[in-house]
Amino acid sequence: MSTYWILFIGIAIASWLVQLNFKHKFEKYSKMPLGNGMTGKEVAEKMLRENGIYDVQVCLTRGMLTDNYNPLNKTISLSENVYSSQSIAAAAVAAHETGHAIQHAQAYAPLKMRSALVPVVSFSSQWVTWLLLGGLLLMGSGKGIGSSILLMGIILYATITLFSFITLPVEINASQRALAWLSSSGLTNSYNDSSARSALKAAAYTYVVAALGSLATLLYYVMIFLGRRN
Repeated sequence: MSTYWILFIGIAIASWLVQLNFKHKFEKYSKMPLGNGMTGKEVAEKMLRENGIYDVQVCLTRGMLTDNYNPLNKTISLSENVYSSQSIAAAAVAAHETGHAIQHAQAYAPLKMRSALVPVVSFSSQWVTWLLLGGLLLMGSGKGIGSSILLMGIILYATITLFSFITLPVEINASQRALAWLSSSGLTNSYNDSSARSALKAAAYTYVVAALGSLATLLYYVMIFLGRRN
């Protein structure tokens, strides 16, 4: 188990550093003006129009870095420091979320898979902690039912881990679409394209670390399950 704890602590530290790096870069590029005076809201609306999408609404949401695209009601929600900001960071984030709307309109396969998993992951998130904890406690008391409960918890956690890994190509592709459009539309140029790219790259790393952390936790419970049964 010592090897696992070294790995787990390493991933936890990496996650903290990645989050810190992302926040630092977002704050840095939030101070860099886009140049044409467009806000994050206007960038998203322009990108939607140029991709022939007219049934998606861009709205304001509370919080910091709470930006998201909801395929159920076709809404791009931009946080307060993106919606009305005229910065490189705001343009990059707004274009990224619009990239998800374009994925939805074009039936991008990984996004369809992720959307299909949402109800399963929602159910799993509600019960996984109780099943894992209950399974461990019952196994510790010598009751055979503990192994079955723990296995159920592991299966639920596996769906959450799968969701994390399916999320990776969805997020990376959305960023690729965003950067390509920002460049082709003239919103970014040779002076600020690298800044937009750096901001979205830092964001992508947060998803990578989250997926690896989920996988490490899953393997931990699998090792416990196999060790207790032997």
